[in-house]
Amino acid sequence: MAVRFNEDKAVVEKVQEGLRAKNGYCPCVLQMNEDTKCMCRDFREKIADPDFEGYCHCMLYYKEK
Repeated sequence: MAVRFNEDKAVVEKVQEGLRAKNGYCPCVLQMNEDTKCMCRDFREKIADPDFEGYCHCMLYYKEK
């Protein structure tokens, strides 16, 4: 299991820009709370699932099996 950045550098740059603008909160959601602080709760839960492989909601991270 490995977690890596999206291979598309433009996506990574754009999402990181949004993270800076929102003080580390997911730029893809309206709510700003501990569940939406990057790395968000949703993706942390997906990482814990051994059968999950895919991107986080904002496409910044990818979890490989």
